[in-house]
Amino acid sequence: MSENGFRPFTPDQVSRYARHLILPEVGGAGQRKLLNSSVLLLGAGGLGSPAALYLAAAGVGTLGIVDFDEVDASNLQRQILHGTADVGKPKTQSAAETLQSINPDVKVIEHRLHVNSENALQVFEPYDLIIDGTDNFPTRYLANDAAFFLKKPLVHGAIYRFEGQMADFTPAAGTGCYRCLFATPPPPGAVPSCAEAGVFGVLPGIIGSMMAFETIKLLLEIGEPLIGKLLIFEGMDMSFRKVNLRRNARCPLCGDEPTVHGLIDYEAFCGAPAVEPSEATVQVG
Repeated sequence: MSENGFRPFTPDQVSRYARHLILPEVGGAGQRKLLNSSVLLLGAGGLGSPAALYLAAAGVGTLGIVDFDEVDASNLQRQILHGTADVGKPKTQSAAETLQSINPDVKVIEHRLHVNSENALQVFEPYDLIIDGTDNFPTRYLANDAAFFLKKPLVHGAIYRFEGQMADFTPAAGTGCYRCLFATPPPPGAVPSCAEAGVFGVLPGIIGSMMAFETIKLLLEIGEPLIGKLLIFEGMDMSFRKVNLRRNARCPLCGDEPTVHGLIDYEAFCGAPAVEPSEATVQVG
């Protein structure tokens, strides 16, 4: 052990993380912080794939992967955690194999389950930060509410066709939550899913990589994360814009008179993945 109580980096780690170690904003202290951090990714699909790959490469020490689906050939156009040989495997297994082949420093925890109101708090609680890369409204609202109740940062991303969006919802900062934008889910069938409307294969790579970037900034407490802002990307003209987010005093979760006091399963009346109303931009992937 070194004088400061930390185990020194191994020669392999010094080589692996060399480009981080020479950054003043990261350095040895920052890299140790990453190695001691834990992140839960909801979804090993379009957004979760690039986010998980870059977090593993960066040396985030523990990655939890939540997904109950199996790899399908239709996933391979955009879900870069998985390859042709993985078709038919549980996505969590395929993800774990890929991530540990990239960086054996990283511990990958598989959560092959459907997150619901009964297990979400238990699944989320051990992790420092939650990444929401889900493709359906019920899980998105569940993730938002669970992260709020646990006071954990939530990095949100969403994609649809050629458009994407992302935001950081950090309860401790008092800047509002996903429900401040969209108080309740849309009714079933109100908007098309990705399976119905399509998604450009490169798009989740762009948004998912930015989600990883924001996650590392939050873990290291550097830069200016997207707390209190919604970043909107339009791929057809390669434009970005930011929308300021404010806490909504009438928000049913974090407002002055909240009406949501526990986790809610929305599947009964919001069954289909879909895109948000166009107030801020869109989602699904």
